[in-house]
Amino acid sequence: MNDMILVEKLSKTYTSGKVTAVCDIDLAVTAGSVTAVMGKSGCGKTTLLNLIGGLDVPDSGRVTIDGTDISAMPENELSRFRADNIGFVFQFFNLIPELTAEENVIFPLMIRGVKPDAEYLKNISEVLELGELSSRLPSQLSGGQQQRVAIARAILHKPKLLLMDEPTGNLDEENSAKIGKLIGRLRGDLGITVFYVTHDGDMAKIADRVIGMSDGRIVSDEVNAR
Repeated sequence: MNDMILVEKLSKTYTSGKVTAVCDIDLAVTAGSVTAVMGKSGCGKTTLLNLIGGLDVPDSGRVTIDGTDISAMPENELSRFRADNIGFVFQFFNLIPELTAEENVIFPLMIRGVKPDAEYLKNISEVLELGELSSRLPSQLSGGQQQRVAIARAILHKPKLLLMDEPTGNLDEENSAKIGKLIGRLRGDLGITVFYVTHDGDMAKIADRVIGMSDGRIVSDEVNAR
């Protein structure tokens, strides 16, 4: 299969070059796969995620998403590319308190003037088990339920790639396990490539592949047995 993510000689420093967050990384991720990145806080895993998603600009190197080099794209072009091809899920759910679960899911498309695909919305609602939650406000949802709404919002525009930063970081063990199972379904049922950062060993077990990082470098790369 083709590479969904191709990273070549990627580096990023902060504080005027004094802090190296990502150092000379090469990485290829197959389309349709689930990949986890693990490492201690400050190892560079979130920076790598942000560089892959075009949310940060590398000092050197190249990021190619599904055959498109995004490293030197003008910001307006990059913004359109992200909106069309990449979904993002973060540790904090960032749901709008005044909107129902379903309204939160469709809101990003509404502000772009795009009508949601009703059949696809129904499909992802079934995959993420949102049916009975659709009319509830965020304050009426548990942390795990809010995260499922956030995932649905991130994939409603049918992205090729879903990037997740500590998707279970604010969840208890039971809800983390549920989100882990649902991540597998995103690939299996919807064909989305999933790339996520986690410090949770159990979450890493659901991935096809686990990348280990330390001091801005990849120090391990293992395939999970199935």
